[in-house]
Amino acid sequence: MTAPDDAAPTADELLERATDVPFRGWNFALLGDRLTLEPPPWSLEAMVAELVEPGTTMLDMGTGGGEWLSGLVRSSRVVATESWAPNVPVAAARLQPLGIAVVRDEGAADNVDQERQDRQDRRGRLAFRAGVFDFVVNRHEAFVPDEVGRILLAGGVFLTQQATTGSAEFHRLLGLDPPAVEELTLALVVDQLTRAGFAIEGTGEGVATTTFGDIGALAWYLSNVPWAVPGFSIPRCRDALIRLHGHPIRVPSTRFWVRARTRG
Repeated sequence: MTAPDDAAPTADELLERATDVPFRGWNFALLGDRLTLEPPPWSLEAMVAELVEPGTTMLDMGTGGGEWLSGLVRSSRVVATESWAPNVPVAAARLQPLGIAVVRDEGAADNVDQERQDRQDRRGRLAFRAGVFDFVVNRHEAFVPDEVGRILLAGGVFLTQQATTGSAEFHRLLGLDPPAVEELTLALVVDQLTRAGFAIEGTGEGVATTTFGDIGALAWYLSNVPWAVPGFSIPRCRDALIRLHGHPIRVPSTRFWVRARTRG
């Protein structure tokens, strides 16, 4: 007997087609309702809107493909940076028609790694002169606090939202031993910004939950976000993925935000 055309795809079919949708920019909406995010209990977009006036000079650090920035309330003087080379032309195509320049930068070492006294990675310089921006927003991007302070005007504001990777939960779902990774914390970011001379104006912490509607969506995500499960491949994790087949998969991760102001 032939299965009806609208029959749900099998586990094998989902995995065979998992990477059919190409990943461009930083756009997880490509899978529609197969991959959804329950946001944390605040709106970063609303926080930005409160800080932006018509004459505000604004930088968006780590814009990805420009998806988030293109939908923001913003001033007429906005610049974006992006460090991952494939994203730069994607962001430029989306943002330049809006009058937003996209600058490729070198990116920064993870903020946790910046605490290591023996670290050799000194990336993180921003390609702007000192004191050029009123406002810098940073969404899930590593940053060097001294560099952010350098490019802000006296009294300028830095607003960042950061996230844990969810790596331990992804490893647990796949039956793998989680790596010994130190996750970024609110306390560390507050300490780094304070040491760089910022005054902390507000913070918040909560949970965001990503829901994968099927194992194909989970495999697509892990194939395109390699730091979540280093070494992930569908063949390697096939048995574990198939064991998850048949129900939505929910992965929580911590989110936090910090608003800080340069002194002066």
